[in-house]
Amino acid sequence: MWSFQNFFFILGIFFLSYFPASLSCVSSGAGVIHVFGYEGRDVKIPCEYGDGYEDYEKYLCKDDCGHSDILITTTQTNKTKYFIYEDRKTRIFTVTISDLSAVDAGKYWCGVSRNGKDIYTEVQLDVRQDICCDEVNKIQSHEEASVSISCPYESQDKNNLKYLCRGKQPSTCLQQAVITSNSTQNRRFRLTDDKTTRFTVNIASLTLEDSGLYLCGVHRNTGLDVFTAVELKVKEWCCLKSKNMSGIVGRAVTLQCPYPPQHQNNRKFLCKGDKHNSCTDMTNQSRFTLHNVSSHSFLVTIKDLEAGDAGTYWCGSDAQWSVGNYTKIYLSVDSPQLTTISTSTEGVTPPSPSVLDSPQLTTISTSTEGVTPPSPSVLDSPQLTTISTSTDRVTPPSPSVLEYQQETITVETFSNNSSHVPGKPFEAPKG
Repeated sequence: MWSFQNFFFILGIFFLSYFPASLSCVSSGAGVIHVFGYEGRDVKIPCEYGDGYEDYEKYLCKDDCGHSDILITTTQTNKTKYFIYEDRKTRIFTVTISDLSAVDAGKYWCGVSRNGKDIYTEVQLDVRQDICCDEVNKIQSHEEASVSISCPYESQDKNNLKYLCRGKQPSTCLQQAVITSNSTQNRRFRLTDDKTTRFTVNIASLTLEDSGLYLCGVHRNTGLDVFTAVELKVKEWCCLKSKNMSGIVGRAVTLQCPYPPQHQNNRKFLCKGDKHNSCTDMTNQSRFTLHNVSSHSFLVTIKDLEAGDAGTYWCGSDAQWSVGNYTKIYLSVDSPQLTTISTSTEGVTPPSPSVLDSPQLTTISTSTEGVTPPSPSVLDSPQLTTISTSTDRVTPPSPSVLEYQQETITVETFSNNSSHVPGKPFEAPKG
């Protein structure tokens, strides 16, 4: 007689044959999830599950999803490379894989544990290098000018988000975008979209720091965003030429200013300042004279130079400072040469008369002991010379030494052996 015991035994064999306990038996509860990421970055894999499975354990596994292929479960939540988070309201658990590399690419499974056969959803991960692009469009402009960057896209992306970023890493381009189609004006950047096959970004008031690589990005809801690369080179303003000049306080200096031929009929001027677009016109000041204007240059003379005249000057021939060849002049102003000789001698013969023949003002301060004073010719210089002497046991100079432009200079000397009375003219010893 057939017994219920035999029935359940046979039923158990049938169940194990078609529903093995091993996780290598895989079925997909939904369509394939395609996920893309960049080397060195993170990627998030969203896994949906059905109503009623909120309290069941979830996990992510790879390849055949055997026991050793399980990477993380909701009971673990966090491992070095993997992190899992579950939102039971939306019935989605999300697995983050960090620091992607090429070996991370391949097939994964989102799994929900249950009695009998688990529920799986296939995931296909594509990992790419975080660099763009093989072809680079090169454009150039000048400092303080503007430039337009043209970004082509496919017609299927006409309604997608467009953006522009600096650098060459697609993975962070959208987060670091300088302008997007959602906000078409951002300071010096302006984005326009023809809604067919191209969007354009205009950059105004260019600086040298604007030079570099830019990426035009088009966001796609599935797969990776699409990029094209542009290299911008900003040249120094107007092919600038620089030269250095110097002058001396109290004298005059003349600056020569060449200018572009197309500016021949423009007003010519000289302005001072570190930047040409904020410099001060100096040609309306009394000490600055503009003259000798020719078809290619003009002169500016600065008279009675002052120390404050030193600085940067610009030869101007266009009030708008449009693109052209301009000249920048660095002017240094030096003081007149002043020579001072200070000597202290003991037992040394004083300098010869030629030392004092300089046309500059010279002061000699000497302290001598047991030294014969200088001869009269020392004082024959046309400049005023002051001699301060302190003598001890020294023979005083003859009266002729003190004769200078019909004036007599009285020198008082003090010595323990001298009979001279202070306040009276010194009398040279007789004989």
